[in-house]
Amino acid sequence: MLTALDADEGKLDEAERKFVSAIREHGWFNTHILKSDGKPEFNFTTGFQVNLGAPEIIVFGLRDEVAHGLLWNLYRDLKTGKRYETGRPYTDFLEGFDVCFQVVDKSQYHEHLGWSRWFYAGDAFDCWQLIWPDKQNKFPWEADFTSNLLDLQPDLSAGHWGGKILN
Repeated sequence: MLTALDADEGKLDEAERKFVSAIREHGWFNTHILKSDGKPEFNFTTGFQVNLGAPEIIVFGLRDEVAHGLLWNLYRDLKTGKRYETGRPYTDFLEGFDVCFQVVDKSQYHEHLGWSRWFYAGDAFDCWQLIWPDKQNKFPWEADFTSNLLDLQPDLSAGHWGGKILN
């Protein structure tokens, strides 16, 4: 898989060189997008797929420090060989709360994953959305999820949260 890691650094601008340099040094890069136009803030990774063979991850509605910490922990877990599946809860991310993953539909890449699309020269990479629950440990697709949190985590799956209902 060709990526921006293979690019001639002389042809990259300063921001692109810093981005690629961070991925070379740390294995991945965290992009934080501020909330705007009524859309929630979010973070996404670049480098997970090329360096770990794992999907890139996007997470919405968390403060940058919290999201970055979760993504670092996930990177470290993946680096040790741990693997995850979509559509099932995991208890080892947020103390006292489950999280789950859903596949991000390629139609969402253009709007949400600009730096990853640049790095991979298109959409030939996988991305999963990390979804967090409310304080009652309910997910957005569950009927009693806290309604004022719904706008913080848009559904980027191909259908209603990938058609997955967790038990």
